[in-house]
Amino acid sequence: MNKTLALALVLAATPALADRPAYDDSKVAIKTTKLAPGFAELEGTGGNVGVWYGDDGVFVIDDDYASLAPKIKAAIAALTPKPVRFLFNTHWHSDHTGGNAQMGTAGALIIAQDSVRKRLTSDQVIAVFHATIPASPPKALPVVTFLDEMTFYLNGDELHVIHLEHAHTDGDSIIHFKKTNLVQTGDTFFTAGYPFIDVGSGGSIGGYVVAANRIAALCDDKTQVVPGHGPVSNKVGVLAWRDMLTKVRDRVAKLKAQKKTLEQIIATKPTAEFDAKWGAGMIKPDLFVTTVYETVATPKR
Repeated sequence: MNKTLALALVLAATPALADRPAYDDSKVAIKTTKLAPGFAELEGTGGNVGVWYGDDGVFVIDDDYASLAPKIKAAIAALTPKPVRFLFNTHWHSDHTGGNAQMGTAGALIIAQDSVRKRLTSDQVIAVFHATIPASPPKALPVVTFLDEMTFYLNGDELHVIHLEHAHTDGDSIIHFKKTNLVQTGDTFFTAGYPFIDVGSGGSIGGYVVAANRIAALCDDKTQVVPGHGPVSNKVGVLAWRDMLTKVRDRVAKLKAQKKTLEQIIATKPTAEFDAKWGAGMIKPDLFVTTVYETVATPKR
């Protein structure tokens, strides 16, 4: 990629990241939406937060940015007087793990896939954003980690956790609430725009397509799907997302196999039919195509 194109893509992608420190958190209101008995979704300025609560205690999925931790904790307390017993991280990014230290200090047991702890224990670089994220303090680190799957039996439901490797990152997990018929996906599924494929953290377009198929397989017509960012969706939404990812992947792979340069591929606008729906988010079409190009496998001839 030439330097001019690389700079343009970085500038196009960074407003949301650059603007984050400018948020006046005193004016941020946490939106609470009850999706089922004992389950609520919280929305701040980072990733969506899931709260599963009942007689056995509180199970929280992700925790937004560190600066919003007091408000997230207050929103949980408004739902239930029970303490946060478990905090589950769907991946390592700070808009999903920023509150870990405060939650851990308050007594929550932090749990995540093996790769999440490994990444949180050392400085991480997100090159496209020119961002270096420092290692997390000990209280913010997962205490329990797993490789592929684990299950919680809590508040009358069975929570099946599944590691979906190399989609958004190398440590992505989704949580299937079997009786409640709900899936929380972390950033393996967005409804607010194109995905951010964190190439430096092992993400790939192929992994995203696999993840979409795995999520869809857990759904029936009544399943609620809580994405990492954006409004709650359903199986139809996941399948539309899967189809978009697949078409863009295949178009880019075909052109890459023809030895087209990244600039030439971007010029063909392989996302054009989807831009109205997904192109207004943080990840603009050209950046999405770039990360697809970097991680796609070219078809065999």
